[in-house]
Amino acid sequence: MGGRDPHEAHRAATPLELLFDLTFATSFNFAASQLADGLAGGHAAAALLGFGFASVAICWAWINFSWFSSAYDTDDWVFRIVTMVQMIGVLVLAAGLPRLFSSIERSGHVDNSVMVLGYVIMRGALVVQWLRAAKDDPRRRRVCLTYAATIALAQVGWVVQIAVPLTPAHAIILGGILVLIEMTGPVLAERQAGGTPWHAHHIAERYGLFAIIALGEGVVGTVAALSAVVDRQGWTLDSVLVGVAGMGLTFGMWWAYYLVPSADVLQRHRDRAPVWGYVQMLIVTSIVATGAGLHLAAYFLEGRARITAVAAVLSVAVPVLIFLGLLHALYAYLIRRLRALGAWLLITSSAVAVLAVVAAWLSVSVAACLVILVLAPATTVVVYEVWGYRLVPVR
Repeated sequence: MGGRDPHEAHRAATPLELLFDLTFATSFNFAASQLADGLAGGHAAAALLGFGFASVAICWAWINFSWFSSAYDTDDWVFRIVTMVQMIGVLVLAAGLPRLFSSIERSGHVDNSVMVLGYVIMRGALVVQWLRAAKDDPRRRRVCLTYAATIALAQVGWVVQIAVPLTPAHAIILGGILVLIEMTGPVLAERQAGGTPWHAHHIAERYGLFAIIALGEGVVGTVAALSAVVDRQGWTLDSVLVGVAGMGLTFGMWWAYYLVPSADVLQRHRDRAPVWGYVQMLIVTSIVATGAGLHLAAYFLEGRARITAVAAVLSVAVPVLIFLGLLHALYAYLIRRLRALGAWLLITSSAVAVLAVVAAWLSVSVAACLVILVLAPATTVVVYEVWGYRLVPVR
């Protein structure tokens, strides 16, 4: 485990990494379902708080494994067994999500004990990997030990969260401190001895696959909404519009995501990776939230949600706009150019979202409003593909 070649040709995700990702698909599904259920029941604050906790835990656990694997994946039996332990931790985390959401909703007490237990299992296994790397890679020993130390320190705090009952306010404060410790670790470690030998194209591919897993919630939400319309009305124009809208949004977000030249920029400017990686967490979270919004729209169409049509449309429009805003900001950060075009595209996307919400307020069907929302990512895709702005030289 002496570190892989960061310039290795044809480096791609391994079958083990893909298997590892499947466990996160389950976690995202649980988180999106709980968010949709909470919003449908009129518990917006509790649902959003629980979704925030869940998203940070899920994304951060995946990110740390992926960066380590990009630098030190030996694919030997020890690496595989430790990865299996991490996968078990993911499943424990996913199993604890319903308890987290229900505890916030019913009592105001944050019961994240099972979720945190799963997270600690994952992170403990990763500490073992970093200690292994520290032993086998003397040149980067300090780097690996910094990772191991910050992860272990944060886990002590997470265990305290399990043992001590906390109010939502106290849980947010302690959780924020621990997240800060977790996120500071990579920044400190990568500044020593040139950092770890992660592979730019491999890590960009891994994040792309993670985004695709998140986009799977859009497909789930589309199926739920389509089933709701077909069960109530049969195969009507509304059912066609719901199917087109859900897949159009999912496909448009996928296309827009891959307009950002992440791999090429990171290959030339490795120092831009920390900001790029942290923004990706927010992008993936917004994608999952969009899927939850489509699921909430399905509840509304079934008559099971205590919300208005405007709220149903907003639940999809808001995360889509956040996704597009983050994507444009990340693009500008990577290529080091601020373009008026990006601002105009965001204004156009916002106008599309407002139009969809106004249409819902004017009693236009939710299915038709969702079709209008498809134009938000579609505008960015068409402009960049037709005019070729994604090919701007990287600075």
